[in-house]
Amino acid sequence: MGEFASLWHEAAVTSLGFFWMALWAFILGYVVSSLIQVLVTKQRMQKTMGTDGPRSIALGTFFGFISSSCSFAALSTTRALFQKGAGLAPSLAFMLASTNLVIELGMVIAIFLGWQFVVGEYVGGILLILVAWLLIRITRPRRLEKLARERLGEAEDDNDGEDKSWKEKVSSREGWQKIGQTYVMEWQMVWKDVLIGFTVAGIISAMVPDSFFQALFIGSGSDSAANPGFLAVLAQTLVGPVAAFFTFIGSMGNIPLAAVLFGQGVSFAGVMAFIFSDLVVLPVLRINASYYGWKMALYILALMLVGIVSVSLLMHYALVVLDMLPDASHAQAPGDRSFFKVNYQLVLNAVFIVFSAVLVWFWRHAQQAAAGHDHHEHHDHDHGGGSASLTDKVLSALVVVALIWLAGGLLVTLFAGG
Repeated sequence: MGEFASLWHEAAVTSLGFFWMALWAFILGYVVSSLIQVLVTKQRMQKTMGTDGPRSIALGTFFGFISSSCSFAALSTTRALFQKGAGLAPSLAFMLASTNLVIELGMVIAIFLGWQFVVGEYVGGILLILVAWLLIRITRPRRLEKLARERLGEAEDDNDGEDKSWKEKVSSREGWQKIGQTYVMEWQMVWKDVLIGFTVAGIISAMVPDSFFQALFIGSGSDSAANPGFLAVLAQTLVGPVAAFFTFIGSMGNIPLAAVLFGQGVSFAGVMAFIFSDLVVLPVLRINASYYGWKMALYILALMLVGIVSVSLLMHYALVVLDMLPDASHAQAPGDRSFFKVNYQLVLNAVFIVFSAVLVWFWRHAQQAAAGHDHHEHHDHDHGGGSASLTDKVLSALVVVALIWLAGGLLVTLFAGG
């Protein structure tokens, strides 16, 4: 019991430490994302994007880059773009860019994994978009597109009176209230995934033996783990998406777990395939099926899988040729990190927590103003979503389990004499 209590405590502290390391990057990234979402209207985005071609792909990529990093938000916006006439390839370019080419994700990867993985994330994100575009041009799924558009129906007008310039928005109280609302919505979309992801990462780093990863990811943990041979690298690259498929962890929650995998000797290609797999997880497949139908959802899944495996392998061997492959043996074990100490991280976290509190204050005032202006409409808005989906219920249950686990892990040593 004493050994389990010690491991439980280590897992809980590691989970919280991982989150503490990434907190300022989360806040900064969502602040930047919120500013851009308020200042760059979706209407302008949709009018500018065409149906196909290099310009449309480039614009879809750019708009994705400046948009949200939440996989589920990206799915919703991608559907809106596709429904309003954007082509499949530019829409998928937006989806891939909004989950891979985002500022906060790069910051979190830099903290946990190092610069090679940051380069891999951005270069790989662009390559994924190009591979998806190429595969769409080869396969030409026009019938699937037609069926998906018929299923979605006509797009509703999205005219919300966004006539103010970005300067007017930035200099007005209402503008900052909207920024605060967007910022809170960003966190509301991802906090469950983040909490579960960091909790799982702590459990795995503290409790799962190295032998498990060496068995799951063939070739990991060996002397040549960084580059264990083509068949082993290929196997690890295929295992990455499979391991991620049945999880509920989004892209941000995946990073600390990816750091654990890298520390256990999984190759660069295997780790990158795991990171890229936030768009091939089971909840994403289910949501795409509800939007476009199962045939299109499975087609998109196939595109993603082919792209993830090929791009991860390509980047791995490009780094091998350049002799720049990161060495897993140099990875610092999670248990060896001093998470909570007085350093630049403490200062950055304190500064961004204060800024976050200011945005939450604006959000609360916006909520109060909306309630005072039209109480009945606001009440209907809050409760108009209907019953929670099965995924929401599962996530909520996992959140409760994660909170109990973390609280118990922090307190267990008090009762176990540890």
